[in-house]
Amino acid sequence: MQVVRDTSEQLILANRPWPLGAGIALFILIFAAAGLIIAAEEPWFGLLFGGTGVLLGAGAFAAFVRRKQVILDRNSGQILIRRRSVLGYAESKLPLAELTGAELETTRSATPDGRGSMLYRPVLMVSAGPYPIVKSYTNTKGPKRLVDAVNSWLERSKTPA
Repeated sequence: MQVVRDTSEQLILANRPWPLGAGIALFILIFAAAGLIIAAEEPWFGLLFGGTGVLLGAGAFAAFVRRKQVILDRNSGQILIRRRSVLGYAESKLPLAELTGAELETTRSATPDGRGSMLYRPVLMVSAGPYPIVKSYTNTKGPKRLVDAVNSWLERSKTPA
């Protein structure tokens, strides 16, 4: 996820998986084309080869290409969380007044040799408890940037103009 808009009225965090979607679409097209070329010589094998590639690619597209957007909006007083995929659309709303900040949630990865690494994900701290912005943990700097962006945005609203 990355910061898309950071104004005094709105903070928008979004994950737009265009490169992943384009890569999977290319995978589908390559397998479909290869299947058609093979089908010219061996019809059943070509259809089976191309069809398998297309079905696997379509399944991967449905499973992995998901757009997420988190909007902190002072004008409406809400936190809007939108999720969209080929399987549908979901939207959640939380009151912005209940947001006290953002934190990094940590876990340790497990490896057979016992040497794991720390993994992080950003969570919004609301009165009901921590609300994860994303489901998965990572060891990149992305979660820290999101937490810093949310906390900075909230801090700016507390500072008198």
